[in-house]
Amino acid sequence: MPRPLWKGAISFGMVSIPIKLYTATEEKDVRFNMLHREDMSRVKQKLFCAEEDVEIDRGSDVVKGYEVTPGNYVVVDEEDFENVPVKTTHTIDITDFVDLEEIDPILYQKTYFLEPEEIGMKPFALLMRALEETGRVAIAKVTLRQKEQLCSLRIYDGTIALETMYYADEVRKTRDLSVPGEDIKIDDRELKMATSIVDMLTGDFDFASYKDEYREALLDVISKKAEGQTIEAPAPAAAKITDLTEALRASVEEIRKRKRGGTEDEEETPTRSRRAKSA
Repeated sequence: MPRPLWKGAISFGMVSIPIKLYTATEEKDVRFNMLHREDMSRVKQKLFCAEEDVEIDRGSDVVKGYEVTPGNYVVVDEEDFENVPVKTTHTIDITDFVDLEEIDPILYQKTYFLEPEEIGMKPFALLMRALEETGRVAIAKVTLRQKEQLCSLRIYDGTIALETMYYADEVRKTRDLSVPGEDIKIDDRELKMATSIVDMLTGDFDFASYKDEYREALLDVISKKAEGQTIEAPAPAAAKITDLTEALRASVEEIRKRKRGGTEDEEETPTRSRRAKSA
């Protein structure tokens, strides 16, 4: 486990639970370095002062400024951030408990794991047990990276996971989108085939079974290029069927064929084999 990125306490009524905060996820992208095409050497990014046109040091010469009027800034340093008069600077302040189903997934930002300090083991265990017994999720606020974050606390894999969330005014409205309304008529046969497709592909969600196929294929391309192999273009995709009814019918048949041919695979992976029977 990496070093904690934040230390503080959970405020639970009059109870204070000292905890450490860890990042719960990591993105596994294929990372590239920027190179100069002429000699394949690394390209470095440098900071320049726009007024004096001189290079400056990212660490010692850069400060954070808030523009109050055009061209006029108030400089804010780390001590100022620490002195912002809110209690959530070092405290995860629980304010409410709600059912998980009440939180729309669009609100979630990033997930963190909580670990109690030694002195906080019992109250941390008590909070976990209370969340388990009630089936509730805690709603709280905490200040991270110069912003007071709305967040939720829930049980996950033997500890408490904290998920930062967007505020209501940070979620864009859909009213300006051009989306189908009641004026779009859906044929009963088309709806039956569409729901049949949904039923045939319904099963348990086993997130470990999903993999980034693009990343794996890209790494394979890189490996072949490193060995001097010729990279062959992928086969052209099959032409899309433009007639909706025919596309639905072809989809149903394709899924049926795939399921008949994948009987053995489904037996090997029971978590994905619980499919609803087609209509």
